[in-house]
Amino acid sequence: MPPPDDDVMHRLGRVRLLSLDVDGVLTDGGLYFFEDGGQARKFNVKDGVGIKRLMAAGIEVAIVSAGISPAVEHRGRVLGLNHVHTGVDDKLETLRSVCRAVGVGLDETAHVGDDVNDLPVLAAVGCPLAVADAMPQVRAAAAWVTENGGGQGAVREVCDLMLAAREDRG
Repeated sequence: MPPPDDDVMHRLGRVRLLSLDVDGVLTDGGLYFFEDGGQARKFNVKDGVGIKRLMAAGIEVAIVSAGISPAVEHRGRVLGLNHVHTGVDDKLETLRSVCRAVGVGLDETAHVGDDVNDLPVLAAVGCPLAVADAMPQVRAAAAWVTENGGGQGAVREVCDLMLAAREDRG
C-alpha cells in the first residue's frame, strides 16, 4: 500500500475521535469456539499501545461493533476506553451519539472498518480508513488503506500515523 498522501495526513491531523470496528480490525476476524459454546478473540498488544498513546495525546477512541462479546467490553475497560458499544445494529447512529457525547463532529472523526456494515460510517466521517484485508468495496470507500491486516497491527499503524500527522501540524 502506498504511504498516505498530504490530503490523508491533513485529515488524520484533524481527527479528535477514532472509531474502531472489532472483528476484522482489532482482531483478525477469526473466532475460536469452545466445546461449551463460548468464544474467544485474539487482540494485538501493539494496537493497544497505539490506542493508549492516542488517548494520552487527547484523542478519544471508541469501539463500535455489531458483535456482542464480553471479551470486547473487557478489552475496552483494560484500555481505559469510555465508549465501547457492542451489539450495534446502526453503527452510524451510535457513532453520532458518541460524537455528541464528546463534542466532536463527524468531520473530525476517523473510522477503521473492514466489512460492508462499516460503509455508512465510512461515508459519513472525515477520515474513512480500511485495513489491508478489508472487503474490496470497503477499501474503495476509504481515504487510505493500512499495510497490515486486521489484528496484525493495522490499528497501531493508524494510531502512529495520527500522532505523526498531529506533530506535522505543529
